[in-house]
Amino acid sequence: MTWIKTIPLAEAGDELQKAMEGQRGLYPQEYTVPIHPAEGGGSQITASHSLIPQALYHAFATFGALMSPDLPLQRRHHEMIATMVSVTNRCVY
Repeated sequence: MTWIKTIPLAEAGDELQKAMEGQRGLYPQEYTVPIHPAEGGGSQITASHSLIPQALYHAFATFGALMSPDLPLQRRHHEMIATMVSVTNRCVY
């Protein structure tokens, strides 16, 4: 994997902390523990966006909103769509 400069959560400023907390609040509880944890907490994929907090928030909040239980699909349908997108993109997540 390519090395990407990241800002560890412990060193995050207010804007980055708010972006991370805001997007995390939209995710299902099962996503709380990262599969590939970053140094200092959080996930590596989220940390890879840490240099641009607004992009981090919007990119990950979009997925969180798409997984909302308020939508007409059942949770298993959301997971199936997310899985197929990951497979199509050859993503390990």
